[in-house]
Amino acid sequence: MQTIFALATARGKSGVAVLRISGPEAHEVARRLSGDLPGPGRFALRALRDAAGAVLDEALVLRFDAPRSFTGEDTVELQTHGSIAVIRAVEAAIAATGLARMAEPGEFTRRALLNGNLDLAQVEGLSDLIAAETEGQRRQAQSLFTGAMRNFVEDTRRDLLRAAALIEATIDFADEEVPVDVSPEVGALINGVIAAIDGQLSGFDGAEKLRAGFEVAIVGPPNAGKSTLLNRIAGREIAITSEIAGTTRDILEVRVDLQGLPVTFLDMAGLRESEDRLEQIGVARARERAAAADLRILLQDGTAQGAPFEPGLEIDLTYRTKADLTGVGVSGLTGDGVDRILSDVADRLAGRVTEGTVASHDRHRQAMQMARGALACAESAFTAGEGAEIIAYHLRDGLAALDSLIGRVDVEAVLGEIFAQFCIGK
Repeated sequence: MQTIFALATARGKSGVAVLRISGPEAHEVARRLSGDLPGPGRFALRALRDAAGAVLDEALVLRFDAPRSFTGEDTVELQTHGSIAVIRAVEAAIAATGLARMAEPGEFTRRALLNGNLDLAQVEGLSDLIAAETEGQRRQAQSLFTGAMRNFVEDTRRDLLRAAALIEATIDFADEEVPVDVSPEVGALINGVIAAIDGQLSGFDGAEKLRAGFEVAIVGPPNAGKSTLLNRIAGREIAITSEIAGTTRDILEVRVDLQGLPVTFLDMAGLRESEDRLEQIGVARARERAAAADLRILLQDGTAQGAPFEPGLEIDLTYRTKADLTGVGVSGLTGDGVDRILSDVADRLAGRVTEGTVASHDRHRQAMQMARGALACAESAFTAGEGAEIIAYHLRDGLAALDSLIGRVDVEAVLGEIFAQFCIGK
């Protein structure tokens, strides 16, 4: 396997930059730049030099010997000053040794997976952790990265292996009398695993939304204060506000951290009938996007007379606006009542996130559904008194589907998609 190297910190001017080298020649590459290396698991300050002996920088050199490293291979990390010129010079010196090549996106983590230092779900958790924007996302990703999915799989796998062993014992002793009736224990084990999977699947939608982000649509008639509210939430002028009806045509988005939840607020065209072709398109898009949103806030103009506005959409929260003029309701202009709106939205969305759900990727959902389907077949065959061979066959299918969650069975088809999301150096 080739030795690889890459910048592990963000490229650009910074106080410190970390360059990572991993593979069979990692130590030799580092020696050519820094001279002698510190002992395994130790660090030391060294001058880095190019092949001509010119000093490139002073760096902290950290040495890790296989398998006690992130990748499971011999690894060296060089902590240099974070100037663009220093980084380029050190990278050029590493490449000039001819012993290492630039890493591909996610290649360090891929090697950690192949060497057994991480399972597939932990790889996904690491990717999510790097991308986390809010505290809720961080906690979710940290749980996955530290092995929550592996724990779930091991617990359910242990029960299924026990059930399979009991069933296969009846096959082995088909011509003899099995000393103990295994039926009650087998049934309880299968149903227990099905219930555990159902618990994960029931919380999947909320967990997936926490990872990817919620969308909240702000809807209402023209001039109801939608754009003013969006600007207040954003803390800056995102949308043009005007008393001219139909000013907003396109959908404007503001992503915020709302009590640890990633939430994108959508401002869109006022819902009304119009002869203007462009406004008609804007209204149609607004209705479509609002219908697909996770939550819909209806703003009613508090100064308007007559019957309440009917949006023709399912509405979750409704507020009267322009309290700065009427003294009642909320005002995006002054901020009165906006904290209440944000609190109401956070409460509604937080109620959709179930604690303890580790399934947060579509791959997790699909594997669990496959496992549940196989176990449902096993349970039906068991209840119907069908042959032990049939029950054992379905149990093995269920086990294989659960094992795919952590990469215990062949999952080569999904690796490219997963590692494409990583940055170079991770």
